[in-house]
Amino acid sequence: MAFRLSSGDVTGFKVLFSMAIMYGLMAVLVYSIVHMHFITPLGIDAPLDRFSEGRALQHLRVLSQEIGSRQEGSPGLKEAARYIKAQLEVLKERAGSNIRIEIEETIVDGSFNMIFLGYSISLGYRNHTNVIMRISSVNSQETDPSVLLNGHFDSPLGSPGAGDCGSCVASMLEMARLTVDSGWVPPRPIIFLFNGAEELFLLGAHGFMKTHKWSDTIGAFINIEASGTGGLDLVCQSGPGSWPSLVYAQSAVYPMAHSAAQDVFPVIPGDTDYRIFAEDYGDIPGLDIIFLLGGYFYHTSYDTMERLLPGSIQARGENLLSITRAFANSSKLLNAHERESLKVAANEPKDERAVFFDYLSWFMIFYSRRAAVVLHTIPIAIFLLMPFLLFVLNIGKRTWFSTFYDFFKGLLLHTIGVVLAVVVPIVFAILRLLFSNHAMSWFARPYLAFMMFIPCSLVGVLIPRVVWRSVPLTHGVSRLQASKEGLSDDPRFWGVFGFYALLTLAYLVAGLSGGFLTFSLSVSMLAAWISFHFAVKLFDCQSLRSAMCYVLPLIPCITYSVYFGGFLAQFLIEKMGMMGSIPPPYGYFIPDIIVAAVIGLVTSWCVGPLIPICGHWLARSSILKFLLQLSVLALALSSQFFPYSIAAPKRVVFQHTFLTADASRVVGSSYDFSVVDSNSLPFLFEHAPEVAKELNMGSELSFKATKDSPRQTWMVLFPVSFLFSGSLKFPARSDDMLKHYSSFPHLSAYKPHTLYDGGSRRVHLEFYLGSLEEVWVSVLNITGPLSSWSFADNVLPAPESRGGGPLSYICRLSGASHENWTFWLEASSSEEIRVEVAVLDQYMVDAAKKLKGLFPSWVDVTAYSSFLSSYVF
Repeated sequence: MAFRLSSGDVTGFKVLFSMAIMYGLMAVLVYSIVHMHFITPLGIDAPLDRFSEGRALQHLRVLSQEIGSRQEGSPGLKEAARYIKAQLEVLKERAGSNIRIEIEETIVDGSFNMIFLGYSISLGYRNHTNVIMRISSVNSQETDPSVLLNGHFDSPLGSPGAGDCGSCVASMLEMARLTVDSGWVPPRPIIFLFNGAEELFLLGAHGFMKTHKWSDTIGAFINIEASGTGGLDLVCQSGPGSWPSLVYAQSAVYPMAHSAAQDVFPVIPGDTDYRIFAEDYGDIPGLDIIFLLGGYFYHTSYDTMERLLPGSIQARGENLLSITRAFANSSKLLNAHERESLKVAANEPKDERAVFFDYLSWFMIFYSRRAAVVLHTIPIAIFLLMPFLLFVLNIGKRTWFSTFYDFFKGLLLHTIGVVLAVVVPIVFAILRLLFSNHAMSWFARPYLAFMMFIPCSLVGVLIPRVVWRSVPLTHGVSRLQASKEGLSDDPRFWGVFGFYALLTLAYLVAGLSGGFLTFSLSVSMLAAWISFHFAVKLFDCQSLRSAMCYVLPLIPCITYSVYFGGFLAQFLIEKMGMMGSIPPPYGYFIPDIIVAAVIGLVTSWCVGPLIPICGHWLARSSILKFLLQLSVLALALSSQFFPYSIAAPKRVVFQHTFLTADASRVVGSSYDFSVVDSNSLPFLFEHAPEVAKELNMGSELSFKATKDSPRQTWMVLFPVSFLFSGSLKFPARSDDMLKHYSSFPHLSAYKPHTLYDGGSRRVHLEFYLGSLEEVWVSVLNITGPLSSWSFADNVLPAPESRGGGPLSYICRLSGASHENWTFWLEASSSEEIRVEVAVLDQYMVDAAKKLKGLFPSWVDVTAYSSFLSSYVF
C-alpha cells in the first residue's frame, strides 16, 4: 500500500526541512567560530609590533618537543626553567633605555591547607622554581600597582603538556617580547610569573603570594590556562567584583566570555591559580582565561603541538595585549594596601558579579548586577500584566482571570514539553545501552550524539502539542474562534514566553549570572510577536509568510543559542572521558544519560521559541514517526562505532605498586589498573588482547585470578583517586626495581618523643625518600589522636574518611632536596599514631614499560611506580 501524505503533512515536512537547513547553517557558522577558522595566525616574519603565533610556536616546540615532559622530579622541569630565563635575559639585553626589566628565579617553600575536589588536604612543598620578569618604566616605584600575567610551565604526569600549559608559557614569552619590541612603556609595571608547580595543586602561585616582595603590588591579574588544545579562550572566572570583566568587555579584540561560565565552573573537577590570587590568598581582581576545546587530549600523552588548533594562540595573544594595556592604564588599578584602605574608607562589601556575554566572539554585552535586577524582572512583569492589558483592550471579550488561566495552561504545556525533551532522549540512551556491549559510542564522534538525541528530543517537545491538539487551550472560546485570533492572546506563545521569563527570574533570585540566556530569548520573542502581529494583518495567521515574519527576528538569538548550547555539548562530550567512573550497574549508564539530557535541554532551548508558531505544522503523527525513525536509525548506526580513537583516547591509569617493609625490602608487588569513564577494565582487556595475554588472563579473559584494587592502593593520587572505580590488581615481580634502586622511602623517629602533662606527646619524624630519582609527590595518611602538627602553621585540615576507614589527615609533600623531610606530630593521648606513606616515582622498570607499550593506540596510559609503607608510633 502506497504511503500518502496529506497537504498538512507536506507543509509540515517543508517546515521541518526548512528548520533543519536553518539550524544546519547556524551550526556551520558556530563550528567555524569555535574552531578559530576566522582567525589568521601570523608567522614568524610578522612585524615586531604584532603578536605572532608563529613566534610563540617556536617556544612551544622547544618546551614540548625538545625538552618534552616537564613534571616535578623530571630533568625537563629544570631545563624548561633555564630556557624561559634565558629567553627573558635576551629581551632584557635589547630593551630600550626608557624601560626597566628585572628578572628573578626564585625557589619557593611553604605549607598550607586547602579543599580540593571536595576533600580537605594539607600541602607541604620545597624547592619549587618560579621565573619572574617585571617590566616597568625607569621612573616607576617598587610599590606601584602592577598587572600580573601568570602561567605554569610544569606539565601533568605522562604528558608533554603542549596545550597545558606550554601554550600559556609560549604566549607569555611572545607577549613579553612584544612589550619590549613595540616601544610601549607600561604606565604601571607588568609582571610575568612563569610558575613551576601548578599541577601539584597550585603550589607555585601560593609560593609567589606568600613569599615574594612584589605580591602586594599586584593590582590585577590574568591567569592563563588550558583545559584542551585551543578553541575558545574563555573567561571562566572573573572577580572579585565586576571591574575585571568590564575591562575585558571593553578591550578584548576577540571577546570570548560569558558570566554563566562562573555558575558552571565549580561543578567541573579541578582548579586553577585563579583561586590563589583572587580567593584564598590575594583578593586580587583578575580573570581566569582557559582554552576549552580539545579536552580529549588534556592531561594525556597526546597533548602535543600538532593537536593545537591554528589561530587559538593568535587570538589569545591579541586579547592579552589589549587587556593588559587596559588594566595598566586603568585608574582602578590599586596595590594591596590601597585596596584595603579603600575598603575601610568605603565600608562596603565587594561588588557583586556583573552579567556579560560575547556574541559569537564579535562583540561583548555587559551590564551590572543592579541593571540585571531591573532588566531581568521585566519579562515576568510583562507576563503577569499582559492578561490585564488584554482585558482592558477588550480583546477576545474575556476576563483577565480567564486569560491568565489560559496563559498558565500554555506555560504548563511548554514546561511538560521541555521535560519530555530531556526524558525521551534519556529513555533512548538507556534502551541503546541495554542492547549494546559498550557505552559512550558517541565519544570519538560527537555528531552521533546529536544525530541520536536531537530528533527524539524534538519529539518530546512536540508531544504535548499532539496530545492536546484537539483541545483548545483558550478558556471559554470556541476552537474556530481561537484559530482566527492573532497571536496576542495565544496562550501557547505567552506560555513559552512565561517559561523563559520565570527562568530569568529564577536565575536572578538564585544569585547566578546566566540569566542573560533566557532574558535574551524573552526579548527576542517580544520582537518576533510584534513582527508577527503586523504580518497577520497582511497575511493569514496560518500563513507561512506570517511564520517567516515571526522567525526572522528570532534568528540572531537562536544563532546565539546554537553557539552557546553547541559549545556546551561539545565541551561536555570531550570531558566525559575523564569525569570519573561510578561503580556498576548504574555507572555504566551515567555518561550517556548526562549527554542525552544536556542535548535534550539544548534542543528544547534552541527550538522552544519557534514552537508557538511552527508547532501546529510539526505536531503531526507522520512527522513524529519520521523523527523517531531517525533516532532509531542513529541509535543502530552508533552501536556499530567504537567509542575511542587516537583523536579521542580512552584514559587508563597504570600503577606499578611496591609494598616496602623498610628502606631496603620489598614485600609485595602488583600491577594496578583503573579507568576514569564508564567502560570498565573488562571492556578494555577484551579489546586489548595482547595486554590480557601478558597479564596471564587467558583466552577467555578470566578474572578469577585477579583481585580488586582497593582505594587505599591509590593513596598517592588522593583525592583524584576518588574518580576511580572497578580497579583491578595483578601480580607482578619486584626484582628489576630492587636492582635499580638501592633504598626505598622510609619513615622513622629521629629523636625521642616529647611528653607533656596530661598525657599528650610529640613525635619527631624524619622522612627519607631513598634513592628514588624522579619523585613527583609523596602522600602521608595519618590516623590516631592527632591534635597538631608542624605543617600548615600547625593547623590540621578537616579529617577525611577513605573508603569507610577511620578518620585520617592527609598531607602531600613535593619538591626535590638532598635533605630529608623532618616534621612532628602531636597526639592528645598515648594511643598509637599510624602513618601510611605513598610515594609516586616516575621511573618504571622494563617489564612495566613493555606492558604499557602493549596497549593499543586508542588508549592513553598514565603510568608510574608507587611505593607504599606503613608505620606505627
